[in-house]
Amino acid sequence: MIRLLLVAALAVAAPPAPEVRCTVTDDRLAELSGMVVADGEVWAMSDGGRSVQVHRLDPGGSGGGCEIVDTRTADVDPFDAEDLALGPDGEFWVADTGDNERSRETVAAIVLPVRGEARLHRFAYPDGPHDAEAMLVDADGVPFVITKEVGTPAGVYRPTSAPEGRGPFPLERVAQVSLPVSDTEGGPVGGIGSRTVTGAAMSTDGRVVALRTYTDAWLFPVVDGDIATALQGEPARVPLAGEPQGEAVTFEADGTLLSASETRGGVPGELRAVPGAAALAAQPFTPPADTPAEPVAEPAPEWLPALIGGGVAVGLLVLLAAALSWRARRR
Repeated sequence: MIRLLLVAALAVAAPPAPEVRCTVTDDRLAELSGMVVADGEVWAMSDGGRSVQVHRLDPGGSGGGCEIVDTRTADVDPFDAEDLALGPDGEFWVADTGDNERSRETVAAIVLPVRGEARLHRFAYPDGPHDAEAMLVDADGVPFVITKEVGTPAGVYRPTSAPEGRGPFPLERVAQVSLPVSDTEGGPVGGIGSRTVTGAAMSTDGRVVALRTYTDAWLFPVVDGDIATALQGEPARVPLAGEPQGEAVTFEADGTLLSASETRGGVPGELRAVPGAAALAAQPFTPPADTPAEPVAEPAPEWLPALIGGGVAVGLLVLLAAALSWRARRR
């Protein structure tokens, strides 16, 4: 009886399914990877590219499309821009932190203020290169970079203070995050992608942080603005099933969680909403009783993060076919 009551309580607390706001049909956001809400307006960016472009969306576009109605730019050529965060003064922080090959000596943040020229800050990890697709900025203007790892916990890095000037500024590792096992379906690489961090966001009041994967958003309650401590807690889950390659997440002022995906395999991404999601952060996720035990993580091959970064799991099949063909010729 007690177990039935617990199951019923969890069912009542389950978040609603995402609601589609609009479909991303503009080619400028075909690789949508970062998103924020500023003054009630949704702004988004694509990863990669030779310039910084942040686009304001109108979800009520013709034909159900997410119409681009404004664009802000910076005269900076990024290496691999991956996420978008909102700073304490309303500025946009573009996380130029992508590094599929793990070859960069420094990563960067490109800051677009509400007025004035863009700023560039460079950072260096203390333990070698990492690929990262998620950034948060706290109330003091200190950025947090969350790495994209496969088979090992994600690292959380920050500079010791708000950056001023180009740097490079040394980062310190202040936390690590190991997300729970998820049974949510979707994404480009199956179960591997369900625990791979592809985006991050903070609620308007600063009380909730979200880390997203290809399949879920994980919500962490924040006490006294301490992001590092919050990310070591037990998160709540908001399933984001069915996104082709989900990489963007943000919050509206009322706690609604917004998510968005890249276009993949001819399937366009969508801007989707989960009303009231922020309030669920105080309800940690409890895996189902029949969830299999978590396997012992082994270090991922060096080539696997790059493969996931491109979202080309089909490449595994091509490599396998080539290997078998080579072996047959050897015989």
